[in-house]
Amino acid sequence: MKFWNSYTKEEKGWILYDWANSAYSLVIVTAILPIYFKFVAGEAGISNATSTAYWGYASSFATLLISLSAPILGTLGDYKGKKKKLFNLFAFSGIIMTFALAFVPDKSWMAMLVVYVISHMGYQGANIFYDSFLVDVTEDERMDDVSSMGYGMGYVGSALLFVFVMILQVTDGFGLLGTVLTTKVCFVLTGIWWLLFSWPFLKNVHQKFSIPNIKNPVRVSLQRLGQTIREIGKYKQIVYFLIAYFFYIDGVDTIFTMATSFGIDMGVDSNMLIIILLAINFIAFPFTILYGKMAKRFGNKPLILVAIGVYTFICIYALFMDTVLDFWILGILVGTSQGGIQALSRSYFAQMIPKEHSNEFFGFYNIFGKFSAILGPLLFGLMTNLTGNSQYGIASLIVLFIIGGFLFAFTHKENARA
Repeated sequence: MKFWNSYTKEEKGWILYDWANSAYSLVIVTAILPIYFKFVAGEAGISNATSTAYWGYASSFATLLISLSAPILGTLGDYKGKKKKLFNLFAFSGIIMTFALAFVPDKSWMAMLVVYVISHMGYQGANIFYDSFLVDVTEDERMDDVSSMGYGMGYVGSALLFVFVMILQVTDGFGLLGTVLTTKVCFVLTGIWWLLFSWPFLKNVHQKFSIPNIKNPVRVSLQRLGQTIREIGKYKQIVYFLIAYFFYIDGVDTIFTMATSFGIDMGVDSNMLIIILLAINFIAFPFTILYGKMAKRFGNKPLILVAIGVYTFICIYALFMDTVLDFWILGILVGTSQGGIQALSRSYFAQMIPKEHSNEFFGFYNIFGKFSAILGPLLFGLMTNLTGNSQYGIASLIVLFIIGGFLFAFTHKENARA
């Protein structure tokens, strides 16, 4: 654990929150709740197609609300003492609603959707402030390392809980519980995990950079936000980066989001898909840390370009895939660079922006990241429909990486600071 002792208590607290909340994303959003919701809706007489549509509407609604409010929330968080309070508000609402999922009455599919939407908004809202706390817990020269360790620990933490939850699901709670009760226990375990590993953050992480408090902070925050938008020309390098980030992170997210559907098209069975997705998480941990260590030596910009290059190769490789082994290779390649490109993008941006306005700028960072989840799946779907082959859908994403990489190559964080 020598490597762990090299971090300060503030850095450790910040890193462990990624371990804490990533479990919600994997267990609740991706694996367990969507299946359980379809069961509950089915018991209430809702068809599979309709329940799938409702789930999509709910997820989109939660993301849309947070995305549109992210810059305003971020601007509010820049005032002295406000960042931690807002973080606590969203994190605890997410945790409490995760517990609440276990107590939604049977067949109450609408109540379940409402609870899920609030929990998801809590999860996403807290991340706005979590990301911006990076400037408060560490120095510029350590941001790449700390950000990478956060993403890396998130992959391991979520995978560990996921494995245990899947064992519970497969065994019906080791033969002691029924399927429904086992699922509800999984919700409770996720809430406990999120709360327990958030404690070091809650105790040790505090806002260091801020602007003075004022009267009517909401009204003034809206004015500040409007002024930033009107004077966006002053922040050209930041704008260039955000546009570049919009494109290449869209490609990254789309490949991971569509991986399951793509794997099924390739003839990979569902059990093997779960194993591969878990393998990606465990592979991502050491490689994400490696990206952070290498960035310390070579700089984060070259490493982000390397990761974009890896994803460009993935798009090309997809054209020649025809076996399960090929899908394993693609998954391993994703694991080598997924965490690295996300972690270094976050630290690169944190090094560009004025620290006392970090929340405002991370609000824009989050909205660009959230809305980037639209173009990639659309491009993937169109190419798959036009060609009848999802391999061309993956290959078409190369456009996003080329545009994003080209724009990113012309960004300079030193000029942004100046």
